[in-house]
Amino acid sequence: MKVDFNIDIHHLPRVEGHGDIRISVKDGKLIDAKWAVVETPRFFEAMVKGLSAERVPFLTSRICGICSISHSLASIRTLERAMQITPPEPARIIRLLAMHGETLQSHALHLFFLAAPDFMDTPSVVPLLHSHPEVVEAGLMLKELGNELSIATCGRATHPVSLVLGGVSKAPSKPRLTEIRRMITDRKPMLDKATDFFMTLRIPEFVRETEFISLHDGESYPYIGGDLVSTDGVVHDENDYLLMTNEYMVDFSTSKFTKVSRQSSAAGALARFNNNYDQLHPRAKEAAAAFGLKPVCHNPFMNNIAQLVECHHIVASAEAIIDQLLDSDLCDLRTDYKPKAGAATGAVEAPRGVLYHHMETSDEGKVVKGDCIIPTTQNNANIHHDLHALVEQALSQGKSEKQTEKLCEMLVRSYDPCISCSVH
Repeated sequence: MKVDFNIDIHHLPRVEGHGDIRISVKDGKLIDAKWAVVETPRFFEAMVKGLSAERVPFLTSRICGICSISHSLASIRTLERAMQITPPEPARIIRLLAMHGETLQSHALHLFFLAAPDFMDTPSVVPLLHSHPEVVEAGLMLKELGNELSIATCGRATHPVSLVLGGVSKAPSKPRLTEIRRMITDRKPMLDKATDFFMTLRIPEFVRETEFISLHDGESYPYIGGDLVSTDGVVHDENDYLLMTNEYMVDFSTSKFTKVSRQSSAAGALARFNNNYDQLHPRAKEAAAAFGLKPVCHNPFMNNIAQLVECHHIVASAEAIIDQLLDSDLCDLRTDYKPKAGAATGAVEAPRGVLYHHMETSDEGKVVKGDCIIPTTQNNANIHHDLHALVEQALSQGKSEKQTEKLCEMLVRSYDPCISCSVH
C-alpha cells in the first residue's frame, strides 16, 4: 500500500526546551527524518571569561534548573584539577550524595511525569491522577526524596550554594542526615511500587546498534570523574574529551551533533548501565533482571528502564553514604588553596549523561577560557539517526501515521533530552 504523510511536531511537548520532529513519507518510502533543536544559542562559555574561579560554579549552575548540581560540580572538578586542589574526603562523599539527590529527582520527574503518559496513552500525567493515583504519589515521593538530599547537601534543591572550590562550605547536620535516612527507609516501598508499575508497560521493540559513552573507573558506579569509555572499546582521559565528542554543525539544528567511532553515539542512564553494569548495587541488578535488561542493550526505549534501575542503585548507595557520614567527623570540609594558572577538563555523569566542562585559568585564578559539552548535545545525532531507522521499521510493519508519530515522540522522550542546555 502506497502511503503519503508528513509529520511536523513543533514543538515536542513534555521535554525540557524546544525541539522539532520532521518526517516526510511518499509512496510508502521515507524521504526525510529530522530531529531539529530550535533553541536560541546560549553563551555561558563567554560569560565565565574573566570571572574568578571561585565564582564560576555559581554561574554555570544556572545553565540548567534540573542539572544545576552537575554543572556546578563539573566546573568545580575542572578548576580543582587545573589548580591542583584536592578536596577533603568528607567533602568528596557529600558531593556524591548531592549527585544522588539530583539524579533521583530528575529520573523521577522524567519517568512519572514526562514518559509514563506515553505508555498509558494519555496527553499528560493529569489523567493518571485519577486512574493511577498511587503511581503518581510514588513519583512525587521519590522526587521529594531527591530534593531533600539536594537541599541537605547543597543548601537548596537547585542552584547549589554549599558546593565550593576546595570542598563544601557546610555539611548536613547529623540530625538532618538521620531524618533523611528514615525518609529513605519510608520511601523504599514507593520505589518497589514504581517498579511493579513499569513492569506492566509495553516497551517498544526497536534496536539500532550504536556506541554508548560514559565515565568508568572500574570500582564504583560513575558520577564524578573517571576514564571516558565506550562500548566500542574507546578509552580516553578526561582531558582528552574532544576526542570523545568531535562536535560538528548541521544546517537544521541550533545545537551541535557529535560522534566518536560511528555516525553517532549515546550518553545517559543506558550508556552508564551498558559500561558499568558490574558496579551496580545488587538491588539495582535485581531490578534490571526483572525487566530482562542486560548489557549491551541497544534499544533506546530501555533508557527509561535504565533510569529506574539507577534509582534503585541511588537509594541503596545514599543509605550507605549517610551511614558513613553519621560515623564521620564532619569538620574537615574544605582545602585551602592559592590561585594558579592551569588547564583541565572535569567530567561528571549528569542525569542525562556525561557532562564536560573545560577551563583554563590565569596566575590570578581567573578563567581565561571555557568550554561546555552537554549530554543532550552528544545525544542529538543518535536521536536523529534513530528516528530515521524507527520510521523505516514502522513503515515495514504497516504502522499508521498516528502510530508512527507517537513512536517518534516516545523515542525522543526516552532520551530525556535537556534541549536548552545543549545549545552552546
